Amino acid sequence: MTSPENRRPGTGRRAHRDRHGRGLRGRLVPATVPLARTKAEIFDDLVLDTVETLERRFAKELAGVEFAVEDVPPDLNVYDSDVLEDGEVPLARLLPGRPGRQEVPPRIVLYRRPLEFRAMDREDLADLVHDVIIEQVANLLGVDPDELA
Repeated sequence: MTSPENRRPGTGRRAHRDRHGRGLRGRLVPATVPLARTKAEIFDDLVLDTVETLERRFAKELAGVEFAVEDVPPDLNVYDSDVLEDGEVPLARLLPGRPGRQEVPPRIVLYRRPLEFRAMDREDLADLVHDVIIEQVANLLGVDPDELA
């Protein structure tokens, strides 16, 4: 261990090196390579693609709507009618807004892990995310999902 007298002047702590005297390693995969993207980032991009397409067509209707992604649904015994389920597993939830003094905008929440589990590949996941968002937006606007697709 280096004593305080042997340290470089101006540094409060010793530079971190591994046991072979080399410095810290850089990234193993450059950020520009697709491998550097996490599943969550890829999923977020799929959601954004669908939402941007819908917002171009229905800008006025979707002006105050928030879209969110959560990894897993909350652990509840019974889900309300605002939850889109596949069997017993929630895939998405529509939280209607509350007008008034403390206005809460409508919010559509997608649950990433259950949707990923049901998809065979990335294209299938993109289609599933698109269908779920279309169904939730149709519920919010009170229209048939076929009108939005």
